[in-house]
Amino acid sequence: MARRKKIYEGKAKILYEGPEPGTIVQYFKDDATAFNAEKKDVIEGKGVLNNRLSEYFMTGLNNIGVPTHFIKRINMREQLVRAVEIIPLEVVVRNVAAGSISKRLGIEEGTPLPRPIVEYYFKDDKLGDPMVGEEHIIAFGWASQQDLDDIVSLALRVNDFMSGVMMGVGIRLVDFKIEIGRIWDGDYMRLVVADEISPDSCRLWDVTTGQKLDKDVFRRDLGNLADAYTEVARRLGVLPKNSAPLGKPKLIN
Repeated sequence: MARRKKIYEGKAKILYEGPEPGTIVQYFKDDATAFNAEKKDVIEGKGVLNNRLSEYFMTGLNNIGVPTHFIKRINMREQLVRAVEIIPLEVVVRNVAAGSISKRLGIEEGTPLPRPIVEYYFKDDKLGDPMVGEEHIIAFGWASQQDLDDIVSLALRVNDFMSGVMMGVGIRLVDFKIEIGRIWDGDYMRLVVADEISPDSCRLWDVTTGQKLDKDVFRRDLGNLADAYTEVARRLGVLPKNSAPLGKPKLIN
């Protein structure tokens, strides 16, 4: 597909104008960032893996009736998605204490939570994506109470699907974040899962060993990030079981 006008570039993806009105081409980069981009690196093959894995999860959600912006994968690094109006929130679902909730509340990392906990963070890199409550969201007009009810419903359905898929391949879904977008059909608005779902946006631990298979590998210098993501892709059948970690394409004479 011919490259079109760039709309936006973020830390992990670039968005381009799509081939049809109401569509966007989403390009996955190899850039890795952590701690609000204070730590940065380029991990060869990461964008390819995230593109394939996000396709896998979004397709699965579409198939069980959870609406997403995903249309199709175009090539190894690009996918075609619907243009949406992004609600400026990161929606986090936690099943096991890890990361910021352990630091905030003094809960030992790895402690199972009594029920999935849904949290909201205001999307603003300059502010460090601060945690916000429903009162803030409604007061500032980011979403209505009905929107929030629908967002929680979507988030918990994603959690059910993802938890089951991951447990089936020996991986515990510790937590994840999603973004939600609005799609308008005339005067009718509906909410869909947008952005991406990949090891960049999840915490994934091996059920038996506790080995981390997500971006914490990069955050905490626990090994090779591409190897961890490749292992997730192998277990899910997205890549052949004997495949090597993805790197730069090689030219063949």
